[in-house]
Amino acid sequence: MDEIKTLNRILESEFGKRGIEATQVPDLITANLNQKFAIRPYQERAFQYFLNYLNENFDGKPEKHQLLFRMATGSGKTLIMAGLILYLYEKGYRNFLFFVNSTNIIDKTRDNFFNDASIKYLFNSSVAFRGKKVSLKEVNNFQAGNDDCINISFSTIQGLHTRLNNPQENSLTFDDFQDKKIVLISDEAHHINVETRAGLRTGVLGEVTINGSVSREEAEEIISWESTVNRIVNASAENILLEFTATVDFSNPHIARKYADRLVFDYPLKQFRMDGYSKDVKVLQADANLLDRGLQAILLSQYRRKLFEKNKQVIKPVLLFKSKTIADSKAFQEEFIKSVQGLTTKKLAEIKANAKDEVLVRMFEYFDSNKITLENLVSELKEDFSADKTISVNSKEESEEKQVAINTLEAPDNEYRAVFAVDKLNEGWDVLNLFDIVRLYDTRDSANNRPGETTIREAQLIGRGARYCPFKLSETDDASKRKFDDDVENEMRICEELYYHSTYNPKYIQELTSALVTSGIIADKTVKRSLTIKDDFKESKFYKSGFLFLNEQEKYTREDVFGLPSSVRDTLYKVSLRTGFNLSSGIFDEQSKKGVEKKERDFAIKDLSATVIKKAIYKLEFYSFSNLKTYFPNLESLDDFITNKNYLGSVKMTVSGLPSQLDNLSPDDVLDTVLQVLELISRGVSGDKLEYKGSKEFKPYLVKDKISEKVLTFAENESEDKEFGKSINNAQETSIYLDLSNKSWYVFNDCFGTSEEKYLVKYVDKIYTQLREKYDEVYLVRNERFFKLYNFDDGRALEPDFVLFLYQKAKPKSIHYQVFIEPKGSHLKETDAWKQNFLVSLNEEHKVEQLWEDRKYVVWGLPFYNNSEETAFDGALKENIL
Repeated sequence: MDEIKTLNRILESEFGKRGIEATQVPDLITANLNQKFAIRPYQERAFQYFLNYLNENFDGKPEKHQLLFRMATGSGKTLIMAGLILYLYEKGYRNFLFFVNSTNIIDKTRDNFFNDASIKYLFNSSVAFRGKKVSLKEVNNFQAGNDDCINISFSTIQGLHTRLNNPQENSLTFDDFQDKKIVLISDEAHHINVETRAGLRTGVLGEVTINGSVSREEAEEIISWESTVNRIVNASAENILLEFTATVDFSNPHIARKYADRLVFDYPLKQFRMDGYSKDVKVLQADANLLDRGLQAILLSQYRRKLFEKNKQVIKPVLLFKSKTIADSKAFQEEFIKSVQGLTTKKLAEIKANAKDEVLVRMFEYFDSNKITLENLVSELKEDFSADKTISVNSKEESEEKQVAINTLEAPDNEYRAVFAVDKLNEGWDVLNLFDIVRLYDTRDSANNRPGETTIREAQLIGRGARYCPFKLSETDDASKRKFDDDVENEMRICEELYYHSTYNPKYIQELTSALVTSGIIADKTVKRSLTIKDDFKESKFYKSGFLFLNEQEKYTREDVFGLPSSVRDTLYKVSLRTGFNLSSGIFDEQSKKGVEKKERDFAIKDLSATVIKKAIYKLEFYSFSNLKTYFPNLESLDDFITNKNYLGSVKMTVSGLPSQLDNLSPDDVLDTVLQVLELISRGVSGDKLEYKGSKEFKPYLVKDKISEKVLTFAENESEDKEFGKSINNAQETSIYLDLSNKSWYVFNDCFGTSEEKYLVKYVDKIYTQLREKYDEVYLVRNERFFKLYNFDDGRALEPDFVLFLYQKAKPKSIHYQVFIEPKGSHLKETDAWKQNFLVSLNEEHKVEQLWEDRKYVVWGLPFYNNSEETAFDGALKENIL
């Protein structure tokens, strides 16, 4: 794949990665999607790449719009589909065909698109464009579509192929795709590459090349799914094909050739994991019979449930018992239910006595320390894993009948704890609260030291189960990301881990691990690093009674807002009137330079008809008085909003139109222009809505309560920075060596940070003598996610990499400085400029209540540290600190 320049790389060459990621995602997407689903950074990038592709002309742009989004399982592909449907509706598309290989996925997607009572419904409660509400409509064919609606037809690829090649009344036919602009959305798109994968198709749509190993007769018999899709796409030059999959085999030269100029966005599973959006996968081997393995799993599940409850999280962990055959699954389910109902404390004591794995030992220690007796556990397990709280989805009939229950396992009213299945859940199963998969067979199908198909399918199932189950323990946590990579011994770490339970079989585990590494769901190699506090520092007065001052994130009430933002209010809005001008020409004819003569004139909103302005306001849901009050709590009335100079009263617009129109604006003209301006203003206002701010008051916290020892985990050779995770003490590991064992000013035993962070440590070592000449105590602390600060302007959280504590004895008051420092690579300085602005602003804007008569506390921030630009940082530090 690296040898072929793909479309996303061409876009980056044309517009620059930063240029693409600076693209504004239109409000018509963000405002019309369900507001409870925050758009994640990578999802925003998916929209940005698409927008740059569709809206710009560049060298190498394909003639046909056929695009592939390769996105990891669980990354929210369906939300991207919903957003693209909204955007393309605005661009004039009304008809959308969603197709996939599985009826289960269709049912799930239909629910996501049309069932507004579903917990996974993707659209806002009201979808509107330019103030006009738009309905979503499911249709069997596009002849029944409504030009004002978003018309969506669903089909399996098999059903689509059959219906189109054997047309029936009221179903889709090839005629539906003539003379209509259609957007085709293909989910799990790797299933429509039958011909390409076999080498029968060149990649030029509609042309079949006969592979030397395939006879013409055989080729002619392949009227495949892929051919059907290609015929639909080719029915109109304006048709768009959007393909989504997590699985594209770019090692196949035919596939690579087909998709090179289609891959508009690439977000593989490995990056998804590295960004923290998946569970951490663990394999737990047990030399035990199937029932004992199952009991271990439900004990772990109950352990998680108790940890969630302890932290006030309403999350019910679920297990999957996976069998080889339906008969085996049914037999084990019966035996499991019987075993749980006959469970005794003696059996649990036996499991406890045999528990050797670290996670099982920790689990029983938790039960003991929290006085959860074996009698309690027996009672709970019998209740939570009773027959009516288990579900079987082995056969096709069972899986279709129980699809709603299986796809809503996270719902509070869904009580299922255990799922029994064979293969029916391998694709299209969206579940977040699956934490354990128990393999109930012990077979291998490897060949030539490579994982077999069964092992690969098992790795894919693990990938589906590894979707992160969202939760937050504090207001500032990102619910959708792992929180304990930097604290793997935290008791809540198991609540972001997926355990795959297998019999003791090292050869199989080796093959499974290989498949998991290849898929990207686990790292090739991880290492644990112990971060310990030096004994001398632990005994110091500063550690025991010193303070770390931090600010807080505060809900922004907007009580200080008395009008539109000046950037919105003072803009001169340019709008156009419809002139009714017509010009007929051939599509390829040279366009005449003659056209209608238009003029421009400025108007103030307040000078137009108040009645018409109100009519325009009533058309736009954004301007309901209740919604306006959320942005402008001091607004007194709708009339106040129209006439007050702080709101619409000072807004002006430049109107372009015919001189005769401008001389005498009709009510319809006024309505049209005001609607255009109000739309633009609503975007500016909604984009300016802040939910939080950072307090300027910094409060004291005991250092010993914030700074602690940890065990960190690092994936080797995955960070862009090759120093990340390496010990600064070990000259064999790092190229930025410094022995910290005799550096009393560095609080921890080691530093495993990036190259810039290690250079910062060496910089402090270089100036330490100068610091000690002025200060009696000097301590540098690496912030291993111990604390956060909050940007004054918008409440965004940041975790400064270091804090430098400086103590100076003086009369009548001793001086205590804490200086926040952030090393930053050159490639990140522009993106993270807001962090530097905040840190520097601390010097003037922070407030510390001085409660001590004999000491003064000062919070300080410095510009970014960068090794290649050290002079600027050095100057700022010496000017303010030395």
